[in-house]
Amino acid sequence: MKVGDIVARKSYNKDIVFKITDIIDQDGKKIAILKGVAFRIIADAELSDLELLKPPDIRDILMDKNVESILYRTIKQAKERDRRNLRGLPKAAKQPTANVYGVPGKVLQIDGDKEYLKICLDVYSQLGIPAVGVAIPEANQYKEVKNLLEKHKPDILVITGHDALHVKNGDLKNINNYRNSYNFLKAVKEARKWQPDLDTLVIFAGACQSNYEALMKAGANYASSPGRIMIHALDPVFIVEKIACSRIDVVVPIEEILDQTITGVKGIGGFETRGKFRWAMPRPLL
Repeated sequence: MKVGDIVARKSYNKDIVFKITDIIDQDGKKIAILKGVAFRIIADAELSDLELLKPPDIRDILMDKNVESILYRTIKQAKERDRRNLRGLPKAAKQPTANVYGVPGKVLQIDGDKEYLKICLDVYSQLGIPAVGVAIPEANQYKEVKNLLEKHKPDILVITGHDALHVKNGDLKNINNYRNSYNFLKAVKEARKWQPDLDTLVIFAGACQSNYEALMKAGANYASSPGRIMIHALDPVFIVEKIACSRIDVVVPIEEILDQTITGVKGIGGFETRGKFRWAMPRPLL
């Protein structure tokens, strides 16, 4: 087996599809460092515990029937959002001849996985959400986040990548028992130095099994994972869509946001937060 191979762990009944990102020597054994293909998790395993799988298209794994159903529903809602968001506008602005246009919130996604990032950006585009993405290893995200915020000035910041809980260490409260939760926490704190208000800059932070309580305390609006479960690679996108496309005078109900995710309340939690969608008129000539 080699770096880049697609594998599953026999000792876990091949429950998760991984990609090998590195192979190291540890106590005389060959250990593979594994990255989840559909889930934002990092793991390791002896090479002898791995079974080689046929290389799939990563997008095909991400987009199973359940995810396709959620995406279809979300795109359908996105097409209807202009009509939904027209409520509360002056009557003149609702006329067919009114030259109004809608502007969803702008997203900056900092992701430790460039493959996931590309797919997320494709889905943002499908949903009509302006987004920029930068792939940065989790350990370096906190160093770059303030400069990126200053450059792009987003309404919504996503800080994600891969994470995992070291179960053998036990203590769920100890931030050191997580592969990347502390890195995400540092990035959130740096972002809050730039903009402390939770409604001005909305932050999603975390990945699979991340320390939810620590990330929320650091200043995230939404974070994973309350139940220390795996979250889907596209969960941050579905969170963002609901905020980006809800009007600024609306506090988006938490249950509506969680209902739109793939992993639900055990995977994601957060605060009440205002939407970021604005109407404007007249439409620019160019």
